[in-house]
Amino acid sequence: MKILLDQNISFRVVALLSGLYETIDHVKSLGLTDASDQTIWDYALVNSYTVITFDSDFIDLATLKGTPPKIIWLRFGNSSNLKIANKLLLNADLIRNFITNEDSGIGFLVID
Repeated sequence: MKILLDQNISFRVVALLSGLYETIDHVKSLGLTDASDQTIWDYALVNSYTVITFDSDFIDLATLKGTPPKIIWLRFGNSSNLKIANKLLLNADLIRNFITNEDSGIGFLVID
């Protein structure tokens, strides 16, 4: 299970979630800091990542293109790194089920 945090989430959240998922990376660590949403989408697709983002443009891409990659859309507004990490920790089972459910035709999960 590979997670990619979008640029609208601090790279510091990676350290708060290490050990929770098989792989968790940030676009910054992959050299995608200024990349377009489409470029990040393509990278996630080729490298089997699920993207976690606050950006609704990824929902548009998921609706248009389907899956993979799967998208987790955070809808609880600007928050501290700790709050973001806690939300993802509290929803870890839901996130794992979403990512591993290959029968789901839904390309995105909303966490609010």
